Amino acid sequence: MKKTIILATTALFLFTGCLGPADGKEEWTALIFPDKQNSKRSKKLAVYKTLEECREGSKNELSKLGLSDRGDYKCGLNCEYHDGMKVDICEKLVQ
Repeated sequence: MKKTIILATTALFLFTGCLGPADGKEEWTALIFPDKQNSKRSKKLAVYKTLEECREGSKNELSKLGLSDRGDYKCGLNCEYHDGMKVDICEKLVQ
C-alpha cells in the first residue's frame, strides 16, 4: 500500500510539472475586440505579468478608443503565435 501511494505521488509531481510553462512564468496577453459580436476581429494589445494588469490595461484601452460599451476583451495565459494557423494559441482565455 505504501509503495502505491509513493508511486502515485511521484507520478502526480511528474505530470504536474509537464503541464505548465517550463520556467513557471505566467504571461497574460490582452486581446481587444472592437465589436463584441464579432470575435474574429481582434487586436493584440500587450503582454502583462498578471491577470489583473491585463484586465486593467484592456479596460483602459477600450475606454481610450471609445469602445467601452460595444467592445470586449479577453486575457490569454502564456500565448504563443502559431505560424500555420496565423493566430495566437493560449493555454486559457479569461475575461
